[in-house]
Amino acid sequence: MTKNTKKVEGFSDEERSALKERIQELRSNKTDGESDVLEAIAKMSEPDRTMAKRLHTIIKDSAPTLSPKTWYGMPAYANKNGKVVCFFQSADKFKAKYQVVETFTDQTLDALARGPFSAVVVAVVLVGMIAFGIWVS
Repeated sequence: MTKNTKKVEGFSDEERSALKERIQELRSNKTDGESDVLEAIAKMSEPDRTMAKRLHTIIKDSAPTLSPKTWYGMPAYANKNGKVVCFFQSADKFKAKYQVVETFTDQTLDALARGPFSAVVVAVVLVGMIAFGIWVS
């Protein structure tokens, strides 16, 4: 019988780090996630930090019902039930080329689509356009 010398690939270092951050978040009993979000943003390199700050301001102004919190160490925003509805992933997080603003669309967001959350989505698109130097007049 021969040994299998094929290396099994698991999580990357970045993924392991994000998982550890998530475990810490779940163990934490913090009720105010804004300080965590601002700390996560402060750790980002430019231009991600500036984009995350702008996005944070836009979401707070446009959708005050969403609560800031971190999710796998990334700035995220949750609904009244604590479910994350969107998050910002810096390009450095997983050694990507671009930043990511991810939204979760499910049945619980149907009501938000007609309310303040739709403004957040539009604002996010505008932030992306500004960040990449694309502007439609």
